[in-house]
Amino acid sequence: MAGGRAPGLADVATRAGVSYQTVSRVINGHPSVAPLTRERVQRAIAELGYRPNRAARALVTGSSRTLGLVTVNIAQYGPAQTMIGLEKAARAAGYALSVTILDEATAEAMRTAVDDLVAHGVDAVVALSTYDDAADALSRLAPPVPLVAVQVGGADDRPAVAIDQEAGARMAVRHLLDLGHRTVHHLPGPADSQEARGRTDGWLAELGDAGAPVPDALPRGDWTPASGYAAGEALVARRRAGEEITAVFSANDQMSLGLLAALHEAGLSVPGDVSLIGFDDLPEAPYFVPPLTTIRQDFAELGRRGVDLLLGRLRGEDPHPEPVPPTLVVRASAGPPVGMAG
Repeated sequence: MAGGRAPGLADVATRAGVSYQTVSRVINGHPSVAPLTRERVQRAIAELGYRPNRAARALVTGSSRTLGLVTVNIAQYGPAQTMIGLEKAARAAGYALSVTILDEATAEAMRTAVDDLVAHGVDAVVALSTYDDAADALSRLAPPVPLVAVQVGGADDRPAVAIDQEAGARMAVRHLLDLGHRTVHHLPGPADSQEARGRTDGWLAELGDAGAPVPDALPRGDWTPASGYAAGEALVARRRAGEEITAVFSANDQMSLGLLAALHEAGLSVPGDVSLIGFDDLPEAPYFVPPLTTIRQDFAELGRRGVDLLLGRLRGEDPHPEPVPPTLVVRASAGPPVGMAG
C-alpha cells in the first residue's frame, strides 16, 4: 500500500467490489455470504496480503479467537505431546493458543494462571494437569469463560477428555499373561498423579479378572529413568532373595529405560529373564535394547477432542466425550517366561 501502510478492511472491500460489512462477515465466518462473493473477498485478501487485526475484531465480535492453556510438567513426553496436539487442533479451528506453563502443580498456581488468561481476554481455557492439587483447584474454579480439563478426571459440571489409562494398563497386563507369565509386577508412577493411579488400577483390575496373584509393587517412581533404575535394583535384590519376577508393567517408557539398565548391569536378559512393557510409546522406544513393547497414547486425537470440547462449550453445548483409546505396540521386550518359549 501507499506509504507502506498495511492494507485494511476498506482496501479489501474496494478490491473485491463489495461493502465493508461483507468483508467483515467473510472474515468472521458468517454464513450469510454467497459462495462466489466469499471467494472474491478471499481472493482480494490473498492478493493484498491482508491480516485481520485480532484486537479490533475482538471489539466487534466479542471474541478474541484465542484459547488459553494451563499446563504443568511440560518436560515430560505426555504433557508436551498433548500441548502440541491441542495447538494444532486449535490452529485448524481458526484459534490461537495462549500457553501458561506452571513451575509447580499447586492449587494456587492453577488458580492464578486461569485468572491471568481470563484477564487477557481468552475465549475459553483448557487445563492440562494430572496431579491432585491442581486438579482439585480446577474443580473449585468458576471463571466467566468455559473451562475444561485434559488428562484429568472430569465432573458433572466440568467435562474433561482423557486417554483411557486403565484400559492401556489392562492391555499391557493381558499381553504378558497371555504370553504365559503367572503374574505381572508393576513399577508405578507418582502417588499424586491421576494418570499413574489409573495405570495401577488397570494393573490390579486385570490381575483380578484373570485370577492371577497380586504381587507387591516395585518402589514407586517419579517418571524419570533414574527412578526406574532404582526400581530395577530393588527388582534384582528381590529375585536374588528368591521371589519369582518374570514380567513387569512399567507406568512409563522413561522409567522402563532405567529399569532396563539395572537389569542389564545385573546380568539379567530382557525378555529372557524378565519381560517388560512400558507406557507412552516414546519416539526412542523402538531403539531401546531390546526395542520396547509399550502402550501408545494418541496425543493428536486427544488434542482434537480437547479443542472440540472447548468449542462445544462455547456454543452452549454440554459434550462429554468418550476417553481416547490407547493401543498396544508389540516389540521385542516381552516374551514367554524362561522354560516356556517355543
